[in-house]
Amino acid sequence: MRKLYIVRHCTAEGQPAEARLAEEGFKQAEELANFFTSIQIDRIISSPFTRAQQSIEPTARKKELQVETDNRLAERILSTEHHEDWLEKLRHSFDDMKMRLQGGESSEEAMDRVESLITELKVDPENNIILVTHGNLMTLLLKYFDDTYGFEEWKKLSNPDVFLVSFEDDAYELKRLWEK
Repeated sequence: MRKLYIVRHCTAEGQPAEARLAEEGFKQAEELANFFTSIQIDRIISSPFTRAQQSIEPTARKKELQVETDNRLAERILSTEHHEDWLEKLRHSFDDMKMRLQGGESSEEAMDRVESLITELKVDPENNIILVTHGNLMTLLLKYFDDTYGFEEWKKLSNPDVFLVSFEDDAYELKRLWEK
């Protein structure tokens, strides 16, 4: 079976692409590295956002692997405009997958983006791959494997978080591994 470890980044100082990990986040990144110590990993692919890369760097060092970046793992932009009710708009975006706010990306568009990566990885010869991403996109990625994932599941995610998707052909098993 192929295994995808889907990782949400550690605690960060902010939301911009260049936001770094907070002091707590750097400690969490070391915890992640310890978590993956006894797990065979063949490849690591990360969002290009700084906080995602910093979250997985200690793991990559211990595994002696390079961190590849892929824009398809970047966080989904809900909107480029400020919305006081952004949380309600985010909730609605999980109910209406085509909803698109000014300057943003619909859930459907983001899901299509990450689905193209999964399609490529299904034929990848590497069996154990870590994907490092962000909460909103992670939820959409999990929804790809299990349609019950949505806003409420997004609210329950932690920083960091780790899910395992084991798959063979078109059969999938999804399991949350990070319980902190």
